[in-house]
Amino acid sequence: MAHYKAADSKREQFRRYLEKSGVLDTLTKGEPGLGEGTSCPRRAPRFLKHHLGAATPENPEIELLRLELAEMKEKYEAIVEENKKLKAKLAQYEPPQEEKRAE
Repeated sequence: MAHYKAADSKREQFRRYLEKSGVLDTLTKGEPGLGEGTSCPRRAPRFLKHHLGAATPENPEIELLRLELAEMKEKYEAIVEENKKLKAKLAQYEPPQEEKRAE
């Protein structure tokens, strides 16, 4: 029975810690967000960050990296397209594979 009291005591200490640190208030405020959906969120950590205000504020460096990534994606797509065109152009000047083997 002493074992149960020790576990309950630790739980009570942890509950008081959560109350003092404001975690319980924050969870209570975020709880209505759970009722908005028809089922449990698929990505619980993302849901909590979004609804509890724990999402980090946007860093200007992150925004710059996003813009750079978008630029690089555009360049990549242009290079892939150019590569396809060059391969098609090269294929016009190369003999078919069967002719190469016959020689």
